[in-house]
Amino acid sequence: MQKLIRIGTRESELALWQAKSVQSQLEGLGCKTTLVPIKSIGDLAQNQPIYEFGITGIFTKTLDIALLNDEVDIAVHSLKDVPTLLPKGITQAAVLKRGNVRDTLVFKNNEEFLAQRNAIIATGSLRRKAQWLNRYPSHSTVALRGNVNTRLEKLNNSKTWNGAIFAAAGLGRIGLTPENSVNLEWMVPAPGQGAIMITCLNSEKDILEVCRRLNDDETEICTTMEREFLNKLEGGCSSPIGALGFIKNEEVHFHGIILNEDGTKKVEAKRSAPLGKHECLVEECLNFIVERGGKSLISKAAIKPQDTTIISSKILSAGQLDLFPKSIKVESIDFIKTTPNRIKPTILKAAHKNVVITSKNGVEAILNNCTSEDLKFETIYCVGRRTKKLIEQKIGPVRHSAKNSKALAEYLIKFLEGKEITYFCSDIRMDELPGILENNNITVNEVEAYSTKLEAPKLSKSVREVLFYSPSTIESFLKKNTPTCIAYCIGETTAKKARKHFKDVYTAKIPTIESVIELVNQKHIIKDKKND
Repeated sequence: MQKLIRIGTRESELALWQAKSVQSQLEGLGCKTTLVPIKSIGDLAQNQPIYEFGITGIFTKTLDIALLNDEVDIAVHSLKDVPTLLPKGITQAAVLKRGNVRDTLVFKNNEEFLAQRNAIIATGSLRRKAQWLNRYPSHSTVALRGNVNTRLEKLNNSKTWNGAIFAAAGLGRIGLTPENSVNLEWMVPAPGQGAIMITCLNSEKDILEVCRRLNDDETEICTTMEREFLNKLEGGCSSPIGALGFIKNEEVHFHGIILNEDGTKKVEAKRSAPLGKHECLVEECLNFIVERGGKSLISKAAIKPQDTTIISSKILSAGQLDLFPKSIKVESIDFIKTTPNRIKPTILKAAHKNVVITSKNGVEAILNNCTSEDLKFETIYCVGRRTKKLIEQKIGPVRHSAKNSKALAEYLIKFLEGKEITYFCSDIRMDELPGILENNNITVNEVEAYSTKLEAPKLSKSVREVLFYSPSTIESFLKKNTPTCIAYCIGETTAKKARKHFKDVYTAKIPTIESVIELVNQKHIIKDKKND
């Protein structure tokens, strides 16, 4: 495979070890690769238990966004961190051969504390906490967050903790397993623990094909069962649920467990079947557990009340909505609606060089008037990655794409061949691009390709934050609403408009919907941390 494969990973030492392992195996197949470290939402706040965020896949969402935004080609995850339902457009490409599945207790001095009444164990996992308290009900637990190195350091510096629980695979992979540690054979691990998953976009068939060559069939069988168990119990990766599948002598074994948060109640099931006839194992264990009230034990602490309402000024897809924490109630409404205008054939025929399109609506309006085969655009300029992608799929190659209209105008001043452009726009448009060009003696022939209607509704007072994707969405909002909420903006042009009316304005790093969602998630984590 000739394409350079960009490998997305978290920045921790363990995550980088896993990504480099994937990199080594891909390069062994003749692929060219590069690592792209990305800080995850879960890495931003280290002093709060994971389950208190109410976010499924707290360590994976940022990498999902990077995939969807075409910043990376594959993402490498610890499988136990990955939600059982992946965002739309993303698929599991491979699961590598599994390492040690067990949890490990790292203890201070010796193990005599296990017989003591008031020992203290550190863990940030509800599952580990519940199983420990079930076995040692007189002990207590404290929250422990951070990467492996940070957690080991916190344990060593503590004067009161007797020990802390880690994933054995994580310690072993980076060579940090202490002598004073022991595997907890009795503790049922998290679904997928010890395994590494590679994800990529469904549409990237070549990458999918090469990644499948790294897949370990036995690991895939076992972890698929574990994740099915988790999914059907409707528990996220923060819930007190454990599952382990393994294959021995052509026999598949499965063990599932669910507890309440304080460990006072648990229900578990074990089943075995010959390999190839094991499809019923998970269902049999689930039926056994559900019949005994297992579902009622899932901790409500894993999900915060939906006390925050956010409105998106554009209808979001199911995959995009899934990127928000469960603690946020999100509604999406189209604040603006567009209608393609009739464009005279003579105008489309006359437009050859220096065509400028600043939105997907403009592309769709053009194609509503003319087939792509009949368009003779020679030089196309546009705004936005997704607009560029649509143009190149439907019309032809793009000479240059900029992140906003101002940046495109500044580029055209320097590099435009000629002194005239054809600008396909809406009846409502910002003056920035044509204004800058005309001030630099470039003629702008505007074509109103589509009409924009401002149709934002009167919003409830419970709405505290609004996501805006264009200056027009702000105009629409202001027709019936007062700007007392927080404004999250897709780009600087939208933010500039918002600052004229809103007190609190935040701008996404890159102009995509997923990046706006990431911005919201980060701000909520910081806010929750301050409130603690």
